[in-house]
Amino acid sequence: MKKTIIYSITLLLCIVQIAQADRVKDLTSVAGVRSNQLIGYGLVVGLSGTGDRDKISFTAQSLKTVLDRLGVDVDGPVSNYDLYQRGVASLAYDKTKLDNVASVIVTATLPPFAKPGQTIDVNVAAIGLASSLRGGSLVLTELRGTDGQIYALAQGGLAVSGVEVSAAGTEITVGVPTAGRIPGGAIIEREVITPFDQSEFVILNASQADFTTTSAITNAINENFGEGTARSIDAISVAIRAPSDISDRVNFLSMVENLEVTPGEPKARVVVNSRTGTVVISRTVRVTATAVTHGQLTVKVSATNEVVQPPAGLLGAGEGDAVPLVNADVAIEEEARPMFVFQPGVNLRDIVDAVNQVGATPSSLIAILDALKSSGSLRAELIVI
Repeated sequence: MKKTIIYSITLLLCIVQIAQADRVKDLTSVAGVRSNQLIGYGLVVGLSGTGDRDKISFTAQSLKTVLDRLGVDVDGPVSNYDLYQRGVASLAYDKTKLDNVASVIVTATLPPFAKPGQTIDVNVAAIGLASSLRGGSLVLTELRGTDGQIYALAQGGLAVSGVEVSAAGTEITVGVPTAGRIPGGAIIEREVITPFDQSEFVILNASQADFTTTSAITNAINENFGEGTARSIDAISVAIRAPSDISDRVNFLSMVENLEVTPGEPKARVVVNSRTGTVVISRTVRVTATAVTHGQLTVKVSATNEVVQPPAGLLGAGEGDAVPLVNADVAIEEEARPMFVFQPGVNLRDIVDAVNQVGATPSSLIAILDALKSSGSLRAELIVI
């Protein structure tokens, strides 16, 4: 029976220890292996009267450009903008309707190692006066990187979750009908070259600067692949000597990123969102010996209107005159709340229990934490967002 109990306790401790470890891939990223942002300008057509109409000049210009590329000669203006350009003041002039067309900005994220022919999702958002993109289709749009090169071509029908309904002067909008998404709507045309196989070393960058974490990663790699395989550069980066053959390098990094290490304990922080009243306290926060009391002062002012008939000459009243009188009552109330004491080195649970005992609201808790930090009793970084 005793052996069974000892075995169970040992197994439980092993499970707890394994649960605290994280994979290297969850703590780091490979330097140079990153996503790239793409952007483009295009037109959405096929709208049900919810487009830019004829009030946006660049929508008319873009439509004419698209039609010209397709070999369609547009004889006459396509909007009021063209009428003004030609010096024609009459709106009776025959022009193309733009109610079904909208100018949009198209964005996408090009993942690392993406190859030509693969597809990526795109986001589409109106930039003109379009009230809804529901039911529209994006015309072939070039997506460019920051270097000006074309990396993908986007086209297809939009999936819009928002909806706008109006009737009899009443309008109801649910979600955002002027933005949509095209799953797999862009085809990659150009590959981004990465420095993954162009150096003797592969650099792993930790998601957060921590000397303990980078040291643990370095030690784990050296223990599994030999001393000198990895070395810490600073609190973020670890340099790994990787095989020169690309296939061997991929297999090597696959084993490295699945190693489990115990990261360093995060720095003690208290994060306060003053707008929402949210307070997040990390587990390592400590408070030195201190006594805290927090009261709430309430001032109440009430006024009552009365009509009185004072004696003649009093309050400027004549014989038989009625005079309005305002009675104001001012009362000050202060809640009696007990003082609580923090013992030296109290942990997160002690802080929460003490604050809950006095019934402090989130706004009161923020004031208490700010006062503790100002007094030097709070052993943590106070961050207000």
